[in-house]
Amino acid sequence: MLPTLYLIPSSLGAENVNDFLPEGTLNIIRNLKHFIVEDSKTARAFLKTCNIVYAQSDLSVEVLDKHDPNQNITQLMLPLKEGISMGVLSEAGCPGVADPGALVVAEAHRMGVKVVPLVGPSSLLLALMASGLEGQRFCFHGYITIDKTERMKKIQRMEEAAKSRKETQLFIETPYRNNQVLSDLLQYLGGETKLCLAVSINTPEEMIRTLKVKEWKNNKPELHKLPCVLLIGG
Repeated sequence: MLPTLYLIPSSLGAENVNDFLPEGTLNIIRNLKHFIVEDSKTARAFLKTCNIVYAQSDLSVEVLDKHDPNQNITQLMLPLKEGISMGVLSEAGCPGVADPGALVVAEAHRMGVKVVPLVGPSSLLLALMASGLEGQRFCFHGYITIDKTERMKKIQRMEEAAKSRKETQLFIETPYRNNQVLSDLLQYLGGETKLCLAVSINTPEEMIRTLKVKEWKNNKPELHKLPCVLLIGG
């Protein structure tokens, strides 16, 4: 059997894996022994909740360091060269989407290894689904700049794209900067522009709401340190 690189969705904060991962996905995860992850501690905790068949001491959990551009990605993937399947586990959401796991996936394609994305939650798509904004045309921007002037210009460009092309604009921010980016959105967007805040998706504290900017100004929520997807609509 040819080796496969499986892309494993994370919990997005849900406490019970059975609430967000189908049994077929869990069966694949449980029978893997080699993983590439962002953080070994949280990855091992997640794998334990999946009732993986191997003892923790027998698992191979290699850390992908997104801050080290010189890291040898190929070295992390040696089991694949030996014919052994591996899993890539993201800290939040889906590997390869706003995530350093894309580097591993690109190398797998270069090696000619089969890549299989497993079924599970994507915060971006869940937010888009529940926003009520245009779902036929959308653009994800990842993290936007922290530079004040450039951020203002970026927000205005996203608003123009949402209105002129009827294209929903999605982006994310580091959770501890959420309040600041929300203040910037309410300052630089027009009052009639629609803004969706998708907060703590897939948790008991989930809040997904779309209002006009002028309405958010009177109902500004506290977003500090909460995982959030922000969407701008025409």
